[in-house]
Amino acid sequence: MQKTILIQLLLLSFATLCYSLPLSTSSRWIVDGLTGARVKLICANWPGHPEPMLAEGLNKRPVGEIVRHTALMGFNCVRLTYATHMFTRYAHLTVTQNFRRLGLQDEIEGISHNNPEFLNMTVVEAQTAVIEALGQYGVMVVLDNQVSHPMWCCSDDDGNGFFGDKYFDPQEWLKGLHIVANRYKDTSMVVAMSLRNELRGPLQNETVWRWYMSKGAETIHKANPNSLVLVSGLTYDIDFTFLKKKPLKLNIKNKIVYEFHRYSFSEGQGPIWLNQSLTKACDSVMQETQNKVGFLGEGENAAPLFITEFGINQMGTDRADNLFLACYVSFLAEKDLDWTIWALQGSYYLRDGLHNPDPSSMGPTYFIMYHPWSGNCMHVDKHSKVHPSDCWSYSKWSHAGNGNPIRLIGTELCLSAAGDGIPVTLSNNCTGSRSKWQSVSNSKFRLANKDEDGTYLCLDWDPDYSSRILTNKCKCLEHDCHPHSQWFKLISANVE
Repeated sequence: MQKTILIQLLLLSFATLCYSLPLSTSSRWIVDGLTGARVKLICANWPGHPEPMLAEGLNKRPVGEIVRHTALMGFNCVRLTYATHMFTRYAHLTVTQNFRRLGLQDEIEGISHNNPEFLNMTVVEAQTAVIEALGQYGVMVVLDNQVSHPMWCCSDDDGNGFFGDKYFDPQEWLKGLHIVANRYKDTSMVVAMSLRNELRGPLQNETVWRWYMSKGAETIHKANPNSLVLVSGLTYDIDFTFLKKKPLKLNIKNKIVYEFHRYSFSEGQGPIWLNQSLTKACDSVMQETQNKVGFLGEGENAAPLFITEFGINQMGTDRADNLFLACYVSFLAEKDLDWTIWALQGSYYLRDGLHNPDPSSMGPTYFIMYHPWSGNCMHVDKHSKVHPSDCWSYSKWSHAGNGNPIRLIGTELCLSAAGDGIPVTLSNNCTGSRSKWQSVSNSKFRLANKDEDGTYLCLDWDPDYSSRILTNKCKCLEHDCHPHSQWFKLISANVE
């Protein structure tokens, strides 16, 4: 067991450190500043902004164990949240003093058992210790200014929403950004800093937003020119539409990244996942996202778009939550966006081993066949059978569009439908009707073959019932339902 873990860590270290730091931007990509190669951020959120002002979980597990588990799950970075006042008002407090002030005696005992060295550190020193632990495992850090006053986030009237709110003094905020940027200017694994999480509330104003986003970005860049600067939008970080007419002009080259949030309940849309067809609901949310932020990746003002929070309503039903996750993971894969997961529950495990187009790669383009409901990719084994597999192992396909075969690259074989309820096969007859595939939904989520009687047969996989990929009659072509087992998407890639 120890040998296996050591091998995993060595492989992981090689994978995560095969780029150089600091990071930069190139058009819509985050890249290795030295070579220009794509660096895709796949982050876990680690809250440290509420009243205890300490990364959560240190009373439950040793910090090294938490970090190692994060790295082994495939995350190459952590979005570590903090409160401005931790640096401007409470920097002198030790972890013990602060927890006693809050009456958290049981938590003190937990930290004493799992991470005793943290108790006599100041809250700021404790944050640094967490960052150093992440760095030892090759995990990059995105520092997120979640709030000013330490508390859970967010609501319109919590005093942390917009410049001028009860706790949101703009000058103290700028001071805090400077302190944090300066403190970690020589810590290479701190690769990015956000300006502010989820601006919101009745004081929102585009002109004020432009002024302070510019001031904040300049403050971070002056103190730490190596750091990426994450710019958030309005209305809980879901609205950038005002930049269509007038882009944000910053005199900072190759360091600006825009961040966006999307939850199953954003803008009160949670019920759509149960009250209409899955395809219609997914089409709606993807179109909405494209309208509000898609333009940021286009033209001369193109910049990387980083989905720094997406997830589900913890109070919602498992079915609605999983429908949303399956839809949005597909959107992230199709658009090839960097992402951070914030809320995830149930048995659904999110993976991202997808090697989407890399601007530095000279390799030919191919497709990965992705099943978003399960997070799996399609793999052809040595016996030429098509199986679902984790997305670190996948086969490469080509497809020239509707009515054309889906070919297995490197062979003369193509995907073929054997009939209703029968596993798909690979065939060398790529001109026959059973080898011609088309999309049968606007969102291009379902790949179908037309049977001899005119019936559409869709690729279908339900892991609860089969270990093989089947073709079954396409569901919901004439009525509403949730055909998630028949979701398959061809994702473009070019990495060798």
